[in-house]
Amino acid sequence: MTMKKALAALSICAAFGSAHAAPKADIVRHKIPGSDFPIALAVTIPPTATIHFISGQVPAVVNKDVAGDTLEAFGDTKTQTETVLKKIKEILQGMKLDMSDVVKMQVFLVGDPAKGGKADTKGFMEAYTQYFGATAQPSPQLNLPARAVVQVAGLSNPGWLVEIEVVAAKK
Repeated sequence: MTMKKALAALSICAAFGSAHAAPKADIVRHKIPGSDFPIALAVTIPPTATIHFISGQVPAVVNKDVAGDTLEAFGDTKTQTETVLKKIKEILQGMKLDMSDVVKMQVFLVGDPAKGGKADTKGFMEAYTQYFGATAQPSPQLNLPARAVVQVAGLSNPGWLVEIEVVAAKK
């Protein structure tokens, strides 16, 4: 076979291969080995997926009878997390997405004065698992996001204890 014929054969194979592309790959959520903690170790997104970046969302006012820059206006960490995740769910639904499409989450928690200035991760988790985990997303496949939770010195409103941004992906 001459070099010219080999190149022609390779070109035909390449054209044939692109016309019959491999099936679309799924979004893969890599479990943390030996753990049932409701986050993914990592998430792999195929090139066929569309990725959506949702800006940081902050809590809704739950008590309009107090000043809007107080913890009383927004509630404790659990309450704030519930209102933030509800907002994110509504935003996703408006984009024809679901909480199960969330592949990455970054959480900013402010230290709660009622907890000695430490972030109330227990309160956060109580709200988080209403949307992510075995109860919220029954088997066979849990659509858990990769996630980071950090404590920050403060957010732009002194009454806020929680801000959450997410990345969602869908094939």
